[in-house]
Amino acid sequence: MSMPVWVIFSLIVGYLTSFYYVSYLRTTFTNQKAECNKRVDAWLTGNGLTKILTTKALTDAGIDCLEDVAVLDDDKYSTLFQGLSLKQKKCVNSAVRVLKDEKILECWLYKNGFSDCQTLLKKFNLNTLDDVRGVSEKTLNQLSGDKSVSHSCDSVRSVVDVLKQQQESGGELVSDNSLRDYLHLKSIALSKYDSRYFYYLAALGFCLLIMIVAESPSMYQEWTVQTINWCHQRGFPDSKTAIFDFFTGRYLAPQCCTVGWEWEEFTTVGKTVAFTIRFYQKNWKPYPISNADSVLVEIMHQGVKVATTMEYGSVEPTNANLARVSFTVHKSGEYKISVMIGARHIKGSPFSKFFEPGPIDASKTGFMNYSSTVVCMAGASHPLQIETRDSFGNLAAYKTDLNNYFKISIRESGSNIKYVPATQIIYDPNEKRLTMYITMERAGCYHAKVSYGDVKLKNGDFDIVVLSPNEMAHVHKNLAKKNHNVSYEARLISCNHERLEKPKKVFVYISPKQLTLKEFYLKIIGKKLYTFRVCPSTKFIFNGLNNQYDTSTFTIDDGAQPPIVLAAKDGNIIAATFTSYLLKNIGGSETFQDKQIFFNHQLTQLHLKRAHSRLPIKIDRSNLLYNSYKITKHFDLSDWCKRFEITFLDEPGLDWGGLLREWFELLCSELFDPSCSGLFMRFSDDSQGLVHPNPKRNPEMKLKYYEFAGKIVGKCLYETSLSSTYRQLVKARFSRSFLAQLIGLRVNYKYFETDDPEFYKSKIKFIEGNDIDDMELTFSEEEYSPSGHLIKVVDLIPNGSRVPVTNRNKLRYLDLLAQYRLTSSVKDEVEAFLKGLNELIPDNLLSIFDENELELLMCGTGNYSIADFKMHHTVIGASLTFTKVLDWFWTIVASFTEEQMARLLQFTTGCSQLPPGGFSELNPKIQISYSPTYNALPTAHTCFNQLCLPDYESIEQFHSALLLAINEGNQGFGLV
Repeated sequence: MSMPVWVIFSLIVGYLTSFYYVSYLRTTFTNQKAECNKRVDAWLTGNGLTKILTTKALTDAGIDCLEDVAVLDDDKYSTLFQGLSLKQKKCVNSAVRVLKDEKILECWLYKNGFSDCQTLLKKFNLNTLDDVRGVSEKTLNQLSGDKSVSHSCDSVRSVVDVLKQQQESGGELVSDNSLRDYLHLKSIALSKYDSRYFYYLAALGFCLLIMIVAESPSMYQEWTVQTINWCHQRGFPDSKTAIFDFFTGRYLAPQCCTVGWEWEEFTTVGKTVAFTIRFYQKNWKPYPISNADSVLVEIMHQGVKVATTMEYGSVEPTNANLARVSFTVHKSGEYKISVMIGARHIKGSPFSKFFEPGPIDASKTGFMNYSSTVVCMAGASHPLQIETRDSFGNLAAYKTDLNNYFKISIRESGSNIKYVPATQIIYDPNEKRLTMYITMERAGCYHAKVSYGDVKLKNGDFDIVVLSPNEMAHVHKNLAKKNHNVSYEARLISCNHERLEKPKKVFVYISPKQLTLKEFYLKIIGKKLYTFRVCPSTKFIFNGLNNQYDTSTFTIDDGAQPPIVLAAKDGNIIAATFTSYLLKNIGGSETFQDKQIFFNHQLTQLHLKRAHSRLPIKIDRSNLLYNSYKITKHFDLSDWCKRFEITFLDEPGLDWGGLLREWFELLCSELFDPSCSGLFMRFSDDSQGLVHPNPKRNPEMKLKYYEFAGKIVGKCLYETSLSSTYRQLVKARFSRSFLAQLIGLRVNYKYFETDDPEFYKSKIKFIEGNDIDDMELTFSEEEYSPSGHLIKVVDLIPNGSRVPVTNRNKLRYLDLLAQYRLTSSVKDEVEAFLKGLNELIPDNLLSIFDENELELLMCGTGNYSIADFKMHHTVIGASLTFTKVLDWFWTIVASFTEEQMARLLQFTTGCSQLPPGGFSELNPKIQISYSPTYNALPTAHTCFNQLCLPDYESIEQFHSALLLAINEGNQGFGLV
């Protein structure tokens, strides 16, 4: 039978079309490969590497395009660097690092939908994320004023705003895996196909002819597009059966996959939720899925990636195409869920899901702008703002409930008589903010507790000083005065832990910086008795009315000197004036986050007139400490406020922030690592031990090195205050007693537990907990040489070797021992360090923090690996109940922020910093043990690195208790 003319014509046209198409693709791929080589050559030339590397050397190492250079793996690295000198390797490394930074920015722009801004950013010389982060508002405003670039500037501003928002949320901007996936997508199909690919396309052309013969010419274009997409997605099929699979639809098709959600919309947080993915082939038959397939699930919340677990397939044949993804939801709001196969989203991806905050949790709910003392006027309504939060810290909606509601309990100080004020509660649903208005009719001092239901708010304990209208006017007058010479008469009842037989008449002077007690002789000769700083560590304790003096009494304790007790008719005015000055000094709130914001703002304003311009510094790496000290010793304050631009001697490279960070890290290691300079020491040979100034250092290490160390710490704090772009952390694990001395706190024997655990366990704890009347101890300390010979006996008090230690005075003996071993022996070193530190950071700004907060401010939070934590811990006690609590513990810890992890580590070990080797170098390892209590707060033994966990009814209860313990559990709370 003869073939119709139209069929013959169709065959000829189809064959010629296929032949032309294959030739076109071969030419395209050849051109793309040439373009890859051209880009690689340009990179080599631009970085001066043509004499070190060639395009052939890169090809031999398996590097076909520039994208491969940015993510060198170990095999390619060793092949490429074979035969190169150390100097040549450094040059290549430097160029690769710059290229990688550029690709990281390119990847971030792609992920956030700003790919079209890449050329624009290069126009403004913004080539890396650090460059974009460093764009100041002043620069953007200047660009906006330039009509030639004002339109482009809006796009740049959008990029900068999104980047800063994501960075403030604390998430990883671009992970290594994300970068590799992105670069793989860019490099695929450019230079990786051999001749078999074209044979495959020739076969495709033949099959297309069959379609034409089958009178289906309309399918030509659709199949061509789908084939090319499939090739890009799957790569070249390496077997003959792949061609058959393609045309029969037996391959994984993203557009055919479906998702099933196992939770309802607007579910509340606090649960582990899951969704399933059904995978299908193009022919809609189930596709058996496994971890060998390129399935990527990414869940993002406010720019932070959420941890997920994925289970593939099932033993049941009907579920072989099923994958189940689980994740824990602790933060409310929108979650973006992306499900991709290779580089293609499945149908509907990315998905948006919303989670609602949970019910109000009193332990997480607290006052805004919290103050431990509230000052108000009698008869006037005073607002107290409360931020309502759930057990995971999300802003939660307030709903009226007969069983759970906000209430305030007030008792008069000293007498404990209950007082019921007029109370009104107004709730703002938009801001999720509740305002409690209280009206106190009677002047005096009171103590208040605010609770939700029967649980006290996290900062629901505070004192209230109620002033009469005249007293309030007096306080306002004090605050308005320029010369602070106002004084109030008082009686000194007790001092030095002893009650005076005859109270002294004294005068109390208050200024914004200090409260001073003076005694006058002959009414004209003044003698200063005590001075207290106006800072959070200075506490007023209201003792109520004293009938003997017919007035109220109060105690002042600053943690640095013995407390004093005063009786004063104007005690309320003194306390109110002091509190007003205090809140002004610390920015109006006593929470760490608010104090940190205030600290950064005040420090920036203090040095505002000093330019943060670049100051080039060339450092000799081989003699880092001495060279750095020598170069900077003549710097004035303006120089220290400049941005150091570091260059290492005989090493090429431009400092875009990386070299400066490296210099700070290396210098901190030299200064604070006992095995380096010897300026600091540990009380034991334990590499985990906290570092303390070394009074027995090498004589060559003069006190000026401590001053230099203080300046370096001050420089880190100053750089961090400018913005997160310049953030510099102090890499050190300082002793608690050293940090306490920096802010002027009194050191007591409790500090031995974290600073010198062995001494605490062998001596301090025994004396504290046992009868020592027969031990023949005296108020003295013996010093021995390393060989064990007695060197000298030091009296802790005058003639201390003759004063016996008894059960009555043993705590005083332990405090004096701490003063001698932790403070007196390093007094000169601490003063030198403070001299350098205070050159950049004023003492009044440091003193707004306690020692734990100061460590977080200086050292920040490190990168904590939960996997490393799980691998290097021990469990004490085994039971079904404790196993449940332990499982909850790891679930909770997995959701912790870096600050919460730092608090947990600080609570358990006494320090927020890990040793250089991470959890594996902790000695002993962190011990998680069972505590035979129920619904109590977790406790810790810092000298053993032991965390004790009670039993709880639910994970929510456990989570709240753990957060309360680590956030509030500094010295004397939550520690055993």
